[in-house]
Amino acid sequence: MQSITNLQEGINKGKSLALAKAITLVENNLVGYADLLQSLKRNTTTQLIGITGPPGAGKSTLVNALLHQWTQANKKVAVLSVDPSSPFNYGALLGDRIRMSDFYLHENVFIRSLASRGSLGGLNAKMIEISDVVLASHFDYVLIETVGVGQSEVEIAGIAETTIVVVVPEAGDEVQTMKAGVMEIADIFVVNKSDRPNASEFIKNLKTLAHSKATDWETPVIKCVATQQEGISQLNEMIEKHHK
Repeated sequence: MQSITNLQEGINKGKSLALAKAITLVENNLVGYADLLQSLKRNTTTQLIGITGPPGAGKSTLVNALLHQWTQANKKVAVLSVDPSSPFNYGALLGDRIRMSDFYLHENVFIRSLASRGSLGGLNAKMIEISDVVLASHFDYVLIETVGVGQSEVEIAGIAETTIVVVVPEAGDEVQTMKAGVMEIADIFVVNKSDRPNASEFIKNLKTLAHSKATDWETPVIKCVATQQEGISQLNEMIEKHHK
């Protein structure tokens, strides 16, 4: 393992290899990880965005669509994608990476899959520390994609500045079961696959739910078809608006 000083220099320069090694160091509590964390310079400019929602809502496809939007604007982006753990070696299953294949070798994109390792909040147990490492590398956006979550798995809201909850028109009654949990943390709702039947009625009901939240920020409901890049520009605008 590289010395802590070399890793720190590499992270500050945005070197992917140094960043990957540093994440491994922190995630596995290897020798020197505490010194590395203490040496990091705090970054207050990078946007930290969380994407969560039930399994099958299209979170990874939405992330891929946002990557297209941001890289075309010459932005630097890091994606931390939390996958279910393998039952055999406890590593990430890497299923989400398949949908981001366009960006594996992109010079402005860093993608890291992390195993949930039994964590019940939809994240890796070391996500706060790993986020600090990535934030020190001066990306324009750091995006955390959770495991498909249920009612009580809302830890992403404690880390991300902007939390995006992705749902699909077929959610129906599922929205009610989620209402007391993950639906309450949304800064932005995205209805993905909104070209499907009954989408309009679902969006109308979701807007009613969103506007019932007692906050200064009026939670928008964005219609998207992530596979077609539909609604992604509007979503990006709302992300920027919420950040400001």
